[in-house]
Amino acid sequence: MRSPVELVDAFRTQGLKVTPQRQLLFRLLHDNTQHPTADALFAQASAQMPGISLRTVYQTLSDLTAMGELQQVSFDTGPAHFDPNVADHHHAVCDVCGAIIDVYVDGADQLAIDGLDGFRPASASIVFHGSCAACAGT
Repeated sequence: MRSPVELVDAFRTQGLKVTPQRQLLFRLLHDNTQHPTADALFAQASAQMPGISLRTVYQTLSDLTAMGELQQVSFDTGPAHFDPNVADHHHAVCDVCGAIIDVYVDGADQLAIDGLDGFRPASASIVFHGSCAACAGT
């Protein structure tokens, strides 16, 4: 994800409004490794700017995702999470505390896959489930 200053320019170029609320969200998301949900981001933003609306959070996340600045990721049945890391990577999810960690898998694009029977994947994601270091006690 680009810097908050660059996102201001990108939004203006797209004809989108740049408000103090959106600028706050840009700052909260920049270099964020927590993979927040919309509700978690709303709670964090509300603490700094009371009165920000949940609709503004959702619309900003939608706009950033459409612009390719965020990845929307979903795991199992929980809510969608938003990842500012748009580089090619995968995830590890702690089944105890719910933490999501970016991981990089060498050679993932060279995996041999049986059973596709003519299906042509456009993308793939690998998700590792288990316990993070804190929950595993290491």
